[in-house]
Amino acid sequence: MILAANTLRGRTSRPLRRRLAVVLGCVIMLIGGASIAQSVYMSGKAALAQILLQRAWTKTLDGETSVKPWNWADTWPVAKISVPRLDRSRIVLSGFSGQALAFAPGLLEQGAVPGQPGMAVIAAHRDTHFKFLKNIEIGDRVDITSADGVTTVFEITETQIVQASSSGLVTDGQTPRIALVTCFPIDAIVQGDQRFVAIGEIVPDPETEENKRWLRE
Repeated sequence: MILAANTLRGRTSRPLRRRLAVVLGCVIMLIGGASIAQSVYMSGKAALAQILLQRAWTKTLDGETSVKPWNWADTWPVAKISVPRLDRSRIVLSGFSGQALAFAPGLLEQGAVPGQPGMAVIAAHRDTHFKFLKNIEIGDRVDITSADGVTTVFEITETQIVQASSSGLVTDGQTPRIALVTCFPIDAIVQGDQRFVAIGEIVPDPETEENKRWLRE
């Protein structure tokens, strides 16, 4: 009798286990599919954003002002930064708003305009647009094209690790300078209170023979 009861339980539990396995498999597939769909969506969104940013930048160079890359944007392209040695270039948006930094580096509105007297401060997230700063070196050339189409050449002269609350950056001055800023450590996952800063000094006259030689190098 006991044997018969155990056999009955075994017969009824096998289909149940099979159904549970099927349900569990479906759940896993749905979770995996959702993750893949989310990844594809984010990648597609980022790619589309770059296309729209480039279109807005092209219009800016053509003389239009405050060209929003999309209708609901609260920012617009103001410059383009390029680091030839690292083969990296980024369109720079106005301001440090969350929306601006989500799609591109941002230019501090209270700082200088790149190429003008004072320090222009450009910041971006360490895991996206300024991830390449972990490979920046003293002596690297940085080209910044402003909205009027003029390109100013800078040379990285120093790097610093500073506290976010006391960076020590002074935005006024007589000489054009740049500060490229991102969170530190650059490869960290958890948000910290330190910032990596790369300071660049203007190359006085890129047309001189000395600076032409430097640019070729």
